[in-house]
Amino acid sequence: MPPRLVFTVTTDLNYDQRMQRICGSLARAGYEVLLVGREWPGSAPLTAQPYQQHRLRCWRRRGKLFYFEFTLRLLAYLFTQRAAAWCAIDLDTALPMWARARLSNTPFVYDAHELFTEVPEVVDRPAVQWVWRQVERFIVPRAHLAYTVGPALAQLFKQRYGRPFAVIRNISRLQESAETRAESEGYVLYQGALNAGRGLEILLAAMSQVRGRLVICGEGDLSGPLRAQAAALGLVQSGQVEFRGYMLPADLREVTRRAAVGVLLLENQGLSYYYSLANKFFDYLHAGVPQVVVDFPEYRALNEAYDVAELVAAPLTPEAVAAALNRLLPGGDQARVRQLTANGIRARQELSWQHEETRLIALYAALPGCAIPSTV
Repeated sequence: MPPRLVFTVTTDLNYDQRMQRICGSLARAGYEVLLVGREWPGSAPLTAQPYQQHRLRCWRRRGKLFYFEFTLRLLAYLFTQRAAAWCAIDLDTALPMWARARLSNTPFVYDAHELFTEVPEVVDRPAVQWVWRQVERFIVPRAHLAYTVGPALAQLFKQRYGRPFAVIRNISRLQESAETRAESEGYVLYQGALNAGRGLEILLAAMSQVRGRLVICGEGDLSGPLRAQAAALGLVQSGQVEFRGYMLPADLREVTRRAAVGVLLLENQGLSYYYSLANKFFDYLHAGVPQVVVDFPEYRALNEAYDVAELVAAPLTPEAVAAALNRLLPGGDQARVRQLTANGIRARQELSWQHEETRLIALYAALPGCAIPSTV
């Protein structure tokens, strides 16, 4: 029987592309994989995947009571499961997963998609940050295996806790059958969560100076305020901004391929964002879409190596964002657009999930009791 791996997240499984990549790769390598997530009131039916899925329904939607409820529901569910290893995604699922691993004397794995104690929603609330730091101090040293999304975060974790963190970047899978570049429909694209620190308020303020329209794919804590801001600026009425909400990964890839420019505009509201390496950077790159990106360390390093983006210095301003977007939109510097597109298409041969999954599978195969039998 193949080793069984259990992963937990607090996201809706249909839209978590990183977990779809990780669980899909491990399942195809021969593991039995279960991914546990959260069901929202409006969640669509689960999409078919090569691994098992389960969603927990909670009464609470956010805040302290949500985390308390989710932890209890998750722990109760985990007691009905068996696994060779238990992997928590970020701190908000870590305690019940560690407890379950400890009770069965099996490996506990910590996958840090971000530096949870340094996201804007936590940094702005000192008491909440203190609690999560205690959880982090407890969890990280007890993980048999720990990995994160980028070298800068891995180094930061090592400095804090004196233990190595492997790096599994959140990179798109290379689609050999994909066209080199879809015909652009001329819009600016933002894909991802609509949360604090994503530069979205500044992006909306810049749109009055941009000759083009903006398509926003995703939802989050700022869904209502951002829609209100766009309406107050007249951007919704004029058709210059369109909110498309959540999109399934396959649909989002098609929207990305037809964008003229992708945007990744984080604000320095905590070390998690400053040292981030977001999947949208690679999604734009794989689609051959030029992008406007904040000049933070990880993106600067990649751009110095591959030249796929226009960098905008922090702190962001509407004027600087608008100038960068206009340079890459129709009517701007088309020679630069062609250069960035060609560089992205070349770079995706090296920056692909196929390279990341080889390291991922090796990490899990080295865990006690998690080697894949040769007969699988």
